[in-house]
Amino acid sequence: MEIERKFLIPRLPENLASYPSRLLEQAYLCTDPVVRVRRSDDSYILTYKSKGLMSREEYNLPLTAESYAHLKAKADGNIISKRRYLIPLSDGLTIELDVFATPFDGLWLAEVEFESEEQANTFTPPEWFGEEVTWSSEYHNSTLSQKKF
Repeated sequence: MEIERKFLIPRLPENLASYPSRLLEQAYLCTDPVVRVRRSDDSYILTYKSKGLMSREEYNLPLTAESYAHLKAKADGNIISKRRYLIPLSDGLTIELDVFATPFDGLWLAEVEFESEEQANTFTPPEWFGEEVTWSSEYHNSTLSQKKF
């Protein structure tokens, strides 16, 4: 089960480069249900996600680089590239701050994952977070993959 809240970020933190990060590339084979392949630096994963907004089922299976490339070629829509920064919070949680590349330049989203819905519902976001978009599928990466330019 994936339980997360999402927020738009109006301004990037000044010390962003001081946090660990990795490059992500993801391609969507299907958006209903969500089936995607992701490269995270040098690891490759096939993911299935059920419907939902704050909470949804998620299953991950490892892929080889060759199987990732084969499936990526079958992508439906935009391939999403972004740099994900991991920013620790004092309560043991981690902010996953995504800085998107073309064609989504300027889109900055923060996600925080939780162990329970209760924990998610009592979370107070940092002051530098912008509008919460947890309850909108508009900012799901699967939705972005289908956006026309």
